[in-house]
Amino acid sequence: MSTLKNDRFLRALNREPVDATPIWVMRQAGRYLPEYRATRARAGGFMDLCRNAELACEVTLQPLERFDLDAAILFSDILTIPDAMGLDLEFQAGEGPVFHKPLRTEADVAALPKLDVNRDLDYVMNAVRTIRSALGGRVPLIGFSGSPWTLATYMIEGAGSKEYPFAKGMLYGQPDVMHALLDQLADTVADYLNAQILAGAQAVQIFDTWGGALPFAQYDEFSLRSMKRVVSQLIREHDGRKVPVILFTKGGGAWLEAMADADADALGLDWSCDLGEARARVGHKVALQGNLDPGTLFGSDEAVAREARRTLDKFGPNPGHVFNLGHGISQFANADRVKTLVDTVHDYSAELHAKGGN
Repeated sequence: MSTLKNDRFLRALNREPVDATPIWVMRQAGRYLPEYRATRARAGGFMDLCRNAELACEVTLQPLERFDLDAAILFSDILTIPDAMGLDLEFQAGEGPVFHKPLRTEADVAALPKLDVNRDLDYVMNAVRTIRSALGGRVPLIGFSGSPWTLATYMIEGAGSKEYPFAKGMLYGQPDVMHALLDQLADTVADYLNAQILAGAQAVQIFDTWGGALPFAQYDEFSLRSMKRVVSQLIREHDGRKVPVILFTKGGGAWLEAMADADADALGLDWSCDLGEARARVGHKVALQGNLDPGTLFGSDEAVAREARRTLDKFGPNPGHVFNLGHGISQFANADRVKTLVDTVHDYSAELHAKGGN
């Protein structure tokens, strides 16, 4: 078993006692940091940065040099799988990701290639190995993927969307075609996450960014079902340790009980959930991760500290909480506020944990 100098994050995911609540931040390596912007400029483009293991490692470690974070997360993107499938991904300035070859027909779906993730996405595994080595056991490394439903929406729409006319058109009009796509993506996501685990990721998160765009019945059938298919295939122990799995559905507060039965170890919560109520609803089935409003970081240091303490109080001095934002950090966030957040979480939660919980 490899030695970890700080294993709070993994202990919390396993609902074991910790001396202080661990914290990491979704998109903690990103545009709010000037050093990230400088490295990205050197790389020449976003996907160029993702494909360069040394530079991906550099930006992964940048937030850890500034803040006392309890985990690192692989620097990559959720759209690596559809990019490798040949959908011609481009990141357009001011527009975000665009696929120039979207899936619109049954024939398009049937023509998708089956990926060999270690060959077709070797740059991701190279980055995982490089980062894990550079960390030297400092903190755990998180691997990740987009959920099958979230990947499918981008692949079908060709870009981000507010109404998902093509994806929902396929879901309601050709559900068998949508299921075929989701099943293929689920198996590929499982292969992809397992490859990251074997390369050195010590926990993995599935980002279901657009699951909240679905009604209740369709969420269960088209998003949660495919995530369960992923989880059922994952390596759950490696290098002498359990490998925890986190499910994060943005807008998923209505489905926490169903998500808690998906055999994951933790659920990520967005800021629309009450953390105390969420804990009462899922009981001791899973750990919870979250869920501070990312907009809090636009406030003062006093406001950030106050809201961090409020969030910690909601969960209480109980095992099984990983502090995080309710979604990714904004590119306009003030890095000084992030330091205030991290330090407050550690200092205040240490007082709570000293009191003990149940």
